[in-house]
Parts: sequence; structure tokens; C-alpha cells
Amino acid sequence: MELKNDLFLRACRREKTERTPIWIMRQAGRYLPEYRKIRQRYDFLTMIKTPEIASEVTIQPIEIIGVDAGIIFSDILVLPEAMGLKLYIDEGKGPRFEKHIQSEAEIDKLFIPDPTDKLKYVLDAIKLTKRNIDVPLIGFSGSPWTLFAYMVESESLKDFKNAKIFIYSKPELAHKLLEKISIAVADFLIAQIEYGADAVQIFDTWGGILGYDEFKEFSLKYIRIVVEKVKARFNGKVPIILFSKGTWQWIDEIINTGCDVISIDWTFDISEARKRSLDSVSIQGNLDPVVLLSEPDVVVREAVKILERYGEGDGHIFNLGHGILPETPVENVKILVQTVKSESQKYHKQNF
Repeated sequence: MELKNDLFLRACRREKTERTPIWIMRQAGRYLPEYRKIRQRYDFLTMIKTPEIASEVTIQPIEIIGVDAGIIFSDILVLPEAMGLKLYIDEGKGPRFEKHIQSEAEIDKLFIPDPTDKLKYVLDAIKLTKRNIDVPLIGFSGSPWTLFAYMVESESLKDFKNAKIFIYSKPELAHKLLEKISIAVADFLIAQIEYGADAVQIFDTWGGILGYDEFKEFSLKYIRIVVEKVKARFNGKVPIILFSKGTWQWIDEIINTGCDVISIDWTFDISEARKRSLDSVSIQGNLDPVVLLSEPDVVVREAVKILERYGEGDGHIFNLGHGILPETPVENVKILVQTVKSESQKYHKQNF
């Protein structure tokens, strides 16, 4: 379907827009009754591996909430599974792999998948969704480091202690695995774009658990490799968003990866992010998801506050500082979207 609303893409490119576009991380999910109705009939992996279901769930928030972009309904861990690690989703406990990578022999057994084979269900969902929406569609992948953390962690711990032990005690093996993951990530993002994704986002969810030197060596280095490969394939014409959670203190290095948009969490002042970026990249964010659990007037107040802090001019994509919480009232999400659509116009009046 032809795009009728390209605000999101224009904002990614720092082009003029009549208002600030908005989409929401994890916008296709458990806070929507329509999603829960489908979820009662299918397990999570069945949903993401069935293109028709994944497409339907992707489209739900576009139609119900009125966001300015969709993001394909999937999971970052489908890529490690395609590399050879069997993925399980335990209800109430989250994802786990059948085995965890610890040795060079196990790394050698992993393969770099052809996305049109092992991940065809994601690509088909993208292709199907593009036929039925008139806003841009975002594809995504986890960053090499974030996927590494899940692939080597043997316990369900959010601090990824064992992943960090791995890079300290076996750095050469860590780099060997990260190199392999990086190729797979770049290939997957390229394939998503070829099948119709208008932009892609890299989720470096666990970059913030690393120290500065380790962040540069084991996360940032490989993000840069992925960005360069994707940009080279499309001559830099497809926007790349980088969301690196908890790493705002290294914003200069993040910008230097070559990404077009940096997505910041709620712990960083968006005005400071814009100042530090020198308007060289667009900025996405950064409402605290917990605000959406408050009263409607609080939602409006906090949304307006972020718009004010970003200020006049283009290059802002309104989003949350992380994924929307499952218990979020739908009406509050609608209020947020409508607030951004109406209140942001004054910051773009020079474009009228």
C-alpha cells in the first residue's frame, strides 16, 4: 500500500514535518485486548512464526491507537534460533535456549543463516503487512552484544553475570562469536529491508551493563560493523535507529556509529541529548513507560514536558524510553498519541 503518512521517515532524515511523529516500543502486545484475544488461542512462538498472525498483530496498534509507524511483531531471539540454538518460551519465565554457548566448538557449530530460508516467516510477515498499512514499517534485530548475552547466559538473570565473565575470561572467543553474530544481524536487517521494511532498529538492550571499555570493545564495535554493512547495501537511504539502553553517558560514541536516529531511555534529558548531538542525528524518545500507568492529566503533562524539552525544529520521534508495560490502560495510550499529535504542531510552525 502506498504511504499516506511518511512523517516518521521524514523525521528520521531530519526533514521538515508539520508535527512530531509517534510510535511506541512494544506497541503490538499485551496491553491491547485485541492482542490478548489472539494470544488466548496461540502460544507466542506460533504467533511470531505465522506471518498472517504476526501481520495482524503488527497492524492492531496502527488502527486502534493511531501511531505513525508500525514495527513488525517478532522477537530478537529468532535470530540466534536461526543460527542453531533451539528457542523455548516458558510462560511466566521468559525465553530460554536449549543450550548455551561456552566453547569454541559450539561457536563453530553455529551457522550464519540465509534469512530467506530460516527466517522467511519474519520476511513474509513484513511483506504481508506492507500491503495493508499506509504508514512506514520498522524491522529490527538485537545488537550483536545483546544477542551474545542471551546466547551464552546459562541462567535467567537480568545482570547477565555469566556473559560478562565470558568476555573477561575468554575475550578471543567472545570476539569470534560476536563477529559471527554481526554478520547474521546485518544480513537479517538487509533482508527485512528488501522485503519492505522502511527503516530498521537495533536493540542494544544490555549495552548498559558493561563498563566503558567493554562497551566500546564488545558492543559498539560490532554495532558499527552492522550499521556500515546495512548502509553500504542501500547507499545510506534506509534509516537506522539505535536504541542502546542505559548508555546515554556515551552518547557521542553512539552517534559515531553512523546511525540516523538515537533512541534514548527516560533517564536522559532529551534537551541535553539534542544539545550533545549538535542536531547531527534524529532523537527518539523518551517518556518513562510508568507514566502511562498514571492519570490521564499526568500523561498529558509529561508528554508536553518532553516536547518542550526537545523544543522547536525537526528530527524528534516521540516514543517511550523502553517498551510499554502490559498493564497499561489503552485509553492512556490513545491520550498520549493524541497529545503528541496536537501539542507538537507548535514546535513545527516554521514548516507551515
